[in-house]
Amino acid sequence: MIYPWGDSRRYNSYAGYFRRVFGGRVQKLSADAGFTCPNRDGTIAEGGCTFCNNGAFTPSYCIPSKGIRRQIEEGIEFHRRRYRGASRYLVYFQSFSNTYAPLERLRTLYAEALAHPEVAGIVVGTRPDCIDEEKLDYFAGLARTHYVAIEYGIESTCDETLRAVNRGHDFATACRAVQMTAERGLHVGAHFILGLPGESDEMLVAQTSLINALPLTTVKFHQLQIFRDTPMAAQYDADPGQFRFWTLDEYIALFTEILRRLRPSLVVERFASEAPPRYHYGPNWGLVRNEQLWAMLEKRLEETDAWQGELFAAKTF
Repeated sequence: MIYPWGDSRRYNSYAGYFRRVFGGRVQKLSADAGFTCPNRDGTIAEGGCTFCNNGAFTPSYCIPSKGIRRQIEEGIEFHRRRYRGASRYLVYFQSFSNTYAPLERLRTLYAEALAHPEVAGIVVGTRPDCIDEEKLDYFAGLARTHYVAIEYGIESTCDETLRAVNRGHDFATACRAVQMTAERGLHVGAHFILGLPGESDEMLVAQTSLINALPLTTVKFHQLQIFRDTPMAAQYDADPGQFRFWTLDEYIALFTEILRRLRPSLVVERFASEAPPRYHYGPNWGLVRNEQLWAMLEKRLEETDAWQGELFAAKTF
């Protein structure tokens, strides 16, 4: 069976999306530009989001003092050894909030990344409250000649949850940022955490309708992981009963129900995440790689004859 996104996979995959956009394989590689966040430096709050430890998802070669060009070169070398199939790259600015600076700094930074001959575009991770019309107009200008995606950490559609994790913005702020970005023809991504304290399985499935209504291109879902040296680790020590952790099979089953309701045109970049064991704190799945997680999800979809958007009904949103 060929699904609406044009291939036989039961979900709208990131790899398939890139084949449609670029006509072949591209590889994302991370770079750290040395940004911070407004809820770390005291502008909104201090201490950051309660769950955040950037070291848990930042490759070892990403050191701001190296400069962007050197990080790109080392990232290309790393990925060539590991994957070998890519000939073009997207530079992923993931750490902290990568639009949290004056526009002139952004111009210099992203011009350097796009000047590399093997770089086809950029993916800029940021917060919904760190963007404005002028910056979006700048990115729209870059998008005339390069691939440009803005990826927002939204984390939850529930304002009570966002307050509890010290996020510093509400869901309405995220909706406005996504809308402003999409209106300029930019690719828009969003990240959501599944399993934050206080959110039931029913809430997580139900919020899919709110996600579907956003003009997003891509979406990432991650299971909650508690990392060392975070406020959430201290919360877990004080009251572990407020946290809910799924077994791997339970999580696959839950995400299948989310996927069945997810808009078919939404590209699913991730549905779970892995982190180095040294960062783990509290219950986790151990050494399970992303490739294994995808294989398990695909097996579940096959066994239950389920697919992305199976239960999606646009008229209800």
